[in-house]
Amino acid sequence: MTYLLLLLQQVIASSTHLIAKNVTGTVHPTTVVLLRGVFTCVAFGIWWVLRQRTLKPVQRADWPLILLLGLINLPVNQLLFIWGVKFTTAPNASLAYALTPVFVVIYLAVGKGASPGWKKWLGVVLALVGAAIVLFDRGVSFSAEHTLGNVMVLAASASWAAYTVMGRRLIATYGSVYATALTFFSGLAIYSLVFLAIPVPFDLAPLVHPEQATSIWFQLFYLGVITSGVGYALWYYALTHMDTSSVAVFNNLQPIFTTILAFLLFGTEPTLAFLIGGVIALAGVVVTQKA
Repeated sequence: MTYLLLLLQQVIASSTHLIAKNVTGTVHPTTVVLLRGVFTCVAFGIWWVLRQRTLKPVQRADWPLILLLGLINLPVNQLLFIWGVKFTTAPNASLAYALTPVFVVIYLAVGKGASPGWKKWLGVVLALVGAAIVLFDRGVSFSAEHTLGNVMVLAASASWAAYTVMGRRLIATYGSVYATALTFFSGLAIYSLVFLAIPVPFDLAPLVHPEQATSIWFQLFYLGVITSGVGYALWYYALTHMDTSSVAVFNNLQPIFTTILAFLLFGTEPTLAFLIGGVIALAGVVVTQKA
């Protein structure tokens, strides 16, 4: 069941690259992150109201970690990703997030002295190679015009790895959904201050435009409730049943799912390189799980 939920999470995450790239063409990234966070917190708020009697009180000693994860979540990870994808391509963003398992292994090795072993390294490398084949076939670009965006989404990937590694203790105490909700509540509070400090005008015009508003609000709802709410909770749920590096390597499937979604939505047919890269990436995931 955990594997199926992780696959669902990756499908959801893969759609984020396409939707984020589209919506930031109309709405400023800082506004996208703010409204995405609001949608997520409203969804988790409803869940909290329904479940509050069964939830354990938050311990004072856990608040520093909750605030730190909240800071990593919205003001760092989501802002860097949403703003970065505006200046780069969706394939480039997918490649950056395919590096998440590498960042996770590095964090574990440096921060906790945990050696993953050669079999897991082999699985990570295989999955990364497969993802790279798919992405280069789809037109990954390292041109100068994409440099800023590439750096931002790469930093977002590194912060996502940190959010993954550091969140395990919170998950063990409060469970996956409650822990995710806490990081979003604190993250939105912190990001609200960051949003006010960023010298970018808050343009409401696209949000009320008669021909664009419905589509934009639906995309913001999807980013907030589905990719952030459901997707993040599924990710933390998987961490309660599998070790961190084994969960992280599933990120290498995002380029494959993104290509499939592009085919279903835009009719972009997969190529032989996609099939070869997909098989290699899947082999890497299998090797990592067996390790």
